[in-house]
Amino acid sequence: MRLVTAYEAQCQSSSFSSSSSKLSIQKASELSAKEKQRAATLIQRKTSAAMGLATSPGKSVLMNSFMMYMSGSNLNMWSISVTSMSIISPIRAILGVNSQFAKFEDSSGKVDLQMPKLIFVVLNLVWLAVGLYKMSKMRLLPTTSADWSGRIVWKEMLESTSIPPL
Repeated sequence: MRLVTAYEAQCQSSSFSSSSSKLSIQKASELSAKEKQRAATLIQRKTSAAMGLATSPGKSVLMNSFMMYMSGSNLNMWSISVTSMSIISPIRAILGVNSQFAKFEDSSGKVDLQMPKLIFVVLNLVWLAVGLYKMSKMRLLPTTSADWSGRIVWKEMLESTSIPPL
């Protein structure tokens, strides 16, 4: 009889420990589910913030285009400074892409920053193109053959004549 009661007690304690282990496993899975949800929302927030940074040059393109339009095509300090900043700023931004997106990187690599970086670079290239267009309209870029006349090698006359050409 003692063996039976000892066996029953052992079974009850093992069922109690198994049910408590099931509860602890369930709590652990609930905690891990909450942690996974928090990690997913953090990744989503980082991705949306990265997209916000990626589209910020688009706003600058419109503002600087308006500023360049209002500065006119005359050569003065204001128009040259606005145009030069519209060329220098995108180049600096393109060269510093990785440093600007470093705050959004995740150590586990779950935040995908390829598309935001690509959008950032494309919008900065558009901004650069607008600046180059303005420089060409101000005739500061060598776009015609007359701009390269300094490189033309003039032939020396070997003979001269007093007869005028027809």
